[in-house]
Amino acid sequence: MSTKTAVSTPHAPAPAHTFHQGVRTGPFVQVSGQGPVDPTTGEYLHPGDVAAQTTRTLENVRAIVEASGASFDDVVMLRVYLTTRDDFAAMNDAYGAFVQEHCPSGVLPSRTTVMVELPREEMLVEIDAFAITG
Repeated sequence: MSTKTAVSTPHAPAPAHTFHQGVRTGPFVQVSGQGPVDPTTGEYLHPGDVAAQTTRTLENVRAIVEASGASFDDVVMLRVYLTTRDDFAAMNDAYGAFVQEHCPSGVLPSRTTVMVELPREEMLVEIDAFAITG
């Protein structure tokens, strides 16, 4: 049985609650849900702009994946949580540009998108990830 280890980086926001930014066990990496937060200031960025929030959120996810020793290209699944279906197209465009840029293998991660209420009113999007390293 593999040992479970916490993943932590100053290049993504510190968790606000009782969980780690990510957890690694063997080749598996699970990234906790991230939002559009500046890792340095803790400020929620880009109010009302789901495309910019999506890009910032994916940058936070990528920082945690890389802190685990994996690369964004190792991500096999992303889960996207949106507060409204009306934001889907803008999120999808920003998401598509990001994953294509950061997946040089050309094999893009699987994805699920769900409409939900999020913990903070200013959050339009939250994203978590699952990666498997070689």
